[in-house]
Amino acid sequence: MTDYTPPEIWTPPENPGGRFASINRPVAGATHEKELPVGLNPLQLYSQATPNGVKATLMLEELLAAGHGGAEYDAWLIEISKGDQFGSGFVALNPNSKIPALHDRSGPQPVRIFESGAILLYLAEKFGAFLPTDHTRAECLSWLFWQMGSGPYLGGGFGHFYAYAPEKIQYAIDRFAMESKRQLDVLDRRLAESEYLAGPAYTIADMAVWPWYGALMKGRLYGAAAKFLSVQDYAHLNRWTDAIEGRPAAKRAVMVNKITGEPNTQLRERHAASDFETRTQDKLE
Repeated sequence: MTDYTPPEIWTPPENPGGRFASINRPVAGATHEKELPVGLNPLQLYSQATPNGVKATLMLEELLAAGHGGAEYDAWLIEISKGDQFGSGFVALNPNSKIPALHDRSGPQPVRIFESGAILLYLAEKFGAFLPTDHTRAECLSWLFWQMGSGPYLGGGFGHFYAYAPEKIQYAIDRFAMESKRQLDVLDRRLAESEYLAGPAYTIADMAVWPWYGALMKGRLYGAAAKFLSVQDYAHLNRWTDAIEGRPAAKRAVMVNKITGEPNTQLRERHAASDFETRTQDKLE
């Protein structure tokens, strides 16, 4: 319980606490001048290997694995804990100052794309891949937008109050654990009747959902959250998670712009497929 009473007009606290307090602020825009680096590939990705960031690298690695050479990309690390996302160059690419952000420089007019779901949809349409053209297209888009709307409850809701908040508030944890469990059940029920979320084919819907919910199933999100939420109870969701986990492109994707874990699982920047060769080969097989 708390004795906090909201004031009539809110003002930012001087010391809000929590893991990300140093980068939270109530205004947008750049905090410092910093241009973005640019590589030689058609696509320039600026990101970090959070679940949202992995969506973009998963799509790009899957496109390359499928033979779409035009999907070659440079992946530049944006360290969000250091405030890189507030540099002037990044803000020009994404005024919302969130990763990932993509710059398509393949045509006469460069195109900026921000928001992970928009990046998935843009690349799917650009390359004609991983987005159905039959009756399952609507199902694919429905699950894509389901993730975009549901993910903040898992991340900013459950994840924040369970793992990052400066104090444990039972009401907040119970509220968002309830919703997270409901979402896991939604996915499990769907995957009981369908191999992938949109139907029999692997699509951008799966690429949007797996970096969040697959990581949770594998114990890679929020410490002991997998045990706390009893993720082993969702058999169909576990089956789907394992299927994507085993894809070579997925194994590469989670390494790109990664700055935590064992050094041989990290690829801070990616500029060519050969960059992965410096890491343990069994990560790619």
